[in-house]
Amino acid sequence: MIRLSGLTKRYGPVCAVRELTLEVLPGEVYALLGPNGAGKTTALRCLATLLEPSEGSASVCGIDVSTGPVEARRRMAFLSSSMGLYARLSARELVAFFGSLQGLAGEALAARVEEMVELFGLSEFADRFCGKLSTGQRQRVSLARALVHDPPVLILDEPTLGLDVLSGRAIHDFIQRERDRGKAILFSTHQMEEVDLLADRVGVLRRGELVAEGTPAEILARTGASNLARAFLALVADAPVAEAVRA
Repeated sequence: MIRLSGLTKRYGPVCAVRELTLEVLPGEVYALLGPNGAGKTTALRCLATLLEPSEGSASVCGIDVSTGPVEARRRMAFLSSSMGLYARLSARELVAFFGSLQGLAGEALAARVEEMVELFGLSEFADRFCGKLSTGQRQRVSLARALVHDPPVLILDEPTLGLDVLSGRAIHDFIQRERDRGKAILFSTHQMEEVDLLADRVGVLRRGELVAEGTPAEILARTGASNLARAFLALVADAPVAEAVRA
């Protein structure tokens, strides 16, 4: 499971995330929404041990990410919106390298790499340098790299960014399969159709604060909006704009 409790992250006088508390259970998909600058990526990076919280705590499978970062990382996959692939490794070599970092070796590593190649449709370019791949291909390699060790927790920062419709659908199918396998999945997105399709629960950030949380149906009921896009605008907009959106 994933748990954030009073998580706060400051950069000098700027508070990027303020007292964020949420929980994602095994077998649940939680969508974290917010406009650019709302604190989504900062919160996910604190959870992924890339940033140290200023206050509060974050844990994965009961392990505090600040006091046990190595153990926490072994139990999570983190997909960053910044892919950062090694340009002079092939896709297959890159996935194998990160599998080895997670303790896989020998036949088990080779089998898992080929499973990732098949799962994410990498076969056509698996032996091509990552620096030669398209944006959509690189995103699929990034997912394979992050998930090669089959962890129980998935943290995905805009997982379909830059993907075409077919590639995006493959990621959606994967997320649904992993939820059915009992994974706890926290993802950020700007695409409301993904929220409709995937999310069991939704959290909406505005200026670093959680301003709404619930199932998609509960979010619609709270705002009185006709769809999630309008509900989102109502929750993050200034008051006069919010009233116009509800109308």
